[in-house]
Amino acid sequence: MINEYASLARNSIGEQSLIRAFTNFVDDLEFPCVGAKAALARDQMEIVVAHDIRSNWDDLRIIERLANFANSYKETPTLFRSFVLIFRQPSDLSEPEFERHLWERVQSLSDKDSLFGGQVDSRVALDPESSHFCLSFGGEAFFVVGLHPNASRQARRFRKPTLIFNLHDQFEQLRLQGRYERMREIILERDVALSGSVNPMLRRYGEGSEARQYSGRAVGEDWQCPYERRDFAWVKRENGE
Repeated sequence: MINEYASLARNSIGEQSLIRAFTNFVDDLEFPCVGAKAALARDQMEIVVAHDIRSNWDDLRIIERLANFANSYKETPTLFRSFVLIFRQPSDLSEPEFERHLWERVQSLSDKDSLFGGQVDSRVALDPESSHFCLSFGGEAFFVVGLHPNASRQARRFRKPTLIFNLHDQFEQLRLQGRYERMREIILERDVALSGSVNPMLRRYGEGSEARQYSGRAVGEDWQCPYERRDFAWVKRENGE
């Protein structure tokens, strides 16, 4: 029993250490994304620590938290909210490896969202080849930004594999308010100052599938997204639910 409590204490301390490391990463003066900085400053960044990006061990817990995050946003659609998922392991993935495991986790979470009755956001496309593609969890569309230690872009180099889920509706709100383009310009300018060049994968929503941007790896025109939104409603029908 003592060993069990000691293990829980170590995990808690390690989790808080990772959360502090991430908030310090975003708070750094050179970090380019002013939207993430705003979410942190407003205490609207929900951070979940999971075990291993290569494993589905925490997926049920993650999808519950992500669906709750989406529902909370529906009730109070305030700007600058982010859901951050940090994995303790591993710390040595190459860019192609990170990309593969990112999509494995995204697929697993999407399947569970469908299985548990999560609605899709009708404002976006589910086909990853579409220029209006977004992921959908809990009825809200999300754009994902991947971070890991071996990312080619400096702004995406965090010490652990991390997935940041940003709400698509927030970008639409910023567009309606006439604030999106200026914010985008500021982020691009800051990213160039940090890395010395413009991220070649960046596109505006509607100019190409945003799936190409998720992992941060520069991919060619022949790249194909390994994701599909699958309908598991038949499982509930067969179970009489």
